[in-house]
Amino acid sequence: QLQLVESGGGLVQAGGSLRLSCVASGFTLRGYAIGWFRQAPGEAREGVACSSSYDSTTYYADSAKGRFTISRDDAKNTMYLQMNSLKPEDTGAYYCAATQLMTGQKLCVGSIRNYWGQGTQVTVSS
Repeated sequence: QLQLVESGGGLVQAGGSLRLSCVASGFTLRGYAIGWFRQAPGEAREGVACSSSYDSTTYYADSAKGRFTISRDDAKNTMYLQMNSLKPEDTGAYYCAATQLMTGQKLCVGSIRNYWGQGTQVTVSS
């Protein structure tokens, strides 16, 4: 079964940090663009941080620049999102996604995503 499974969400105070993980099973992440998306209540899902399938280039939403870092460990078939200096507006459900042969920017702002995780909730209290 091809799937992505997130973990690492939770409740954290403003200024704190969390690291999200997303493990792929049934396929290898090598050759896939990977990304993290956030969906706040009542809002559309938006790309937060994405990484290209072709090289190490990354794309970050303006809200994430300087605070979030996306990474991958192909040996563990896992992607990560390190989130620092968290703000209440970072609250939402976080989803990982993967798509073959794509740049990070296109994954984050485009409409094609081959695989989605089930989501993990991040709540930042003020």
